[in-house]
Amino acid sequence: MTADQGSGGGAPSGRDRGLQPQRTRLAWRRTTLACTVVAVLAVRAALRADEPVAAALLCAVSCGLWLGFLRIAHHRIRVLATADRPTALTPRHATAAAVCAAALAVCAAALLA
Repeated sequence: MTADQGSGGGAPSGRDRGLQPQRTRLAWRRTTLACTVVAVLAVRAALRADEPVAAALLCAVSCGLWLGFLRIAHHRIRVLATADRPTALTPRHATAAAVCAAALAVCAAALLA
């Protein structure tokens, strides 16, 4: 039994320094890809809309939210890739990422309506 395995059925005492940050980076990338799809669909909807003003507004909001999420995600991916023990995501950044993702989901629903 190694020191990381601990004794009995308890949780390991050491942190997985390789796979957990990699899984987190991949999750950030998947979410960024989904946000990118919403932004691209917003642009497409704006180009084909019957009401160009409303579609342009939805497009601008979607692209702004996408840029905000992209900035947060890129920063987080970089921290996870470079740090041996990455710091926790700050509440401010976590809230901003959640708000951007939720607002983009609302924009995606509006695009489908």
